[in-house]
Amino acid sequence: MTTDPRKIERLLVLTERLTKALLDDVAALERGRPREMRSHKPEVQQLTALYAREAQALSNAAIKTLPQEAHERLLAATARFREVLAQHNRILTRVRNCTEGMIHAIAEDVAKKRHAQRPYAPVTNAKPKAPGAIIYNNVV
Repeated sequence: MTTDPRKIERLLVLTERLTKALLDDVAALERGRPREMRSHKPEVQQLTALYAREAQALSNAAIKTLPQEAHERLLAATARFREVLAQHNRILTRVRNCTEGMIHAIAEDVAKKRHAQRPYAPVTNAKPKAPGAIIYNNVV
């Protein structure tokens, strides 16, 4: 059973385009511009769906019958894609943790300032309200 070389080329092109999109995301995040990320845009979502379909259609038996050069190119492209995907995941996690930390710190500061006792203010027995508008799910 031989694999159509056009399928391999199509999979390689999809892998390279997805890798480029992820690298663009990483660059946008490193510049502090998350709105410039491409991975959530429809074109990249379509690429992801096509990649998943093409990769799933390629069986292990078909991969073993590939010519050596095509097999090596596919392995290299896949390894690069996985490396960039891991880098993308790491930077997204860092940005998310930083953002959630800032939101939490701001919410705590707002709560402290809201409930600080004024030296000559009358004592109230009302329970202070949490700044729920800033903290979502009260988990952050």
